[in-house]
Amino acid sequence: MKKFIILTESGADVPLDLVNLHQICVLPMHVIMDDIDYLDGSIPVTKVYDYYKRTKKIPTTSAINPNEYQHMFEKLTEENPECSIIHISYSSKASCTYQNALIASDGMTNVYHVDSLSVSGGEAAIILKAAELAQKYPEISPEDLVKKIESFVDRARVSFIPGNLEYLKAGGRLSNAAYLGASILQLKPLIEIVDGKLVATKKYRGIMSRVAQKYLNECFDRYNFDKEQICFLYSLGLEEHIKHNMEQIAKERGFKKIIWTQTGCVISTHSGPGAIGIAGFEV
Repeated sequence: MKKFIILTESGADVPLDLVNLHQICVLPMHVIMDDIDYLDGSIPVTKVYDYYKRTKKIPTTSAINPNEYQHMFEKLTEENPECSIIHISYSSKASCTYQNALIASDGMTNVYHVDSLSVSGGEAAIILKAAELAQKYPEISPEDLVKKIESFVDRARVSFIPGNLEYLKAGGRLSNAAYLGASILQLKPLIEIVDGKLVATKKYRGIMSRVAQKYLNECFDRYNFDKEQICFLYSLGLEEHIKHNMEQIAKERGFKKIIWTQTGCVISTHSGPGAIGIAGFEV
């Protein structure tokens, strides 16, 4: 019987094969289009893109509510009475998922929470590290496991470049004037996760293939990443040759393992098609 069950949300975008391999429990967040509430993962990402093309609006996304968390906590506890549940949440600075999970677990002594202070591939990297730690230290206490996971939260460095500024404009994150100027000049903002918040820190200029190369090399020069693995995130619509070039750069830099994370509906709603990103741990 497993000692730990790792639980997270669909916004972490953990690849399905790794979800199955590590038996990670994933709760779906919500995507609302045409007043219909869809569970993230129940519809293809292309449905989000089609909705934008049709309406020039982006879907509304929402967090998992306390009742949904409570139901899952109780279900997992009933099925695995001797297990500790390690909940690793979407950044508390970007969503109310963490707070909702705390409310849901009130009075439960077998549920432990970690605020990833990250999203998408950054959160996925932390979750996969947690699964690795749980397997490596089978006799560890839940409290000590949480401390080890939190040490990787502190070391995580995550950033991404949206693929389509129209989605940022549609979501109110970019003014019409800023969008027009950025489009004319082919500017692409770099979004970094700083203390759990998504912050625009600089702009790249040019087509995505050139931007991706400069972005990766600058990121690898800036951070002393653990070379055991690096996580690349992307949204559907990224050209294959860009992915190939990103892999080549990572291999030339000495990274042993490359994990690709494709964004689901929640993240793609804001990033648009063709986004790229990097998530790694500093040593």
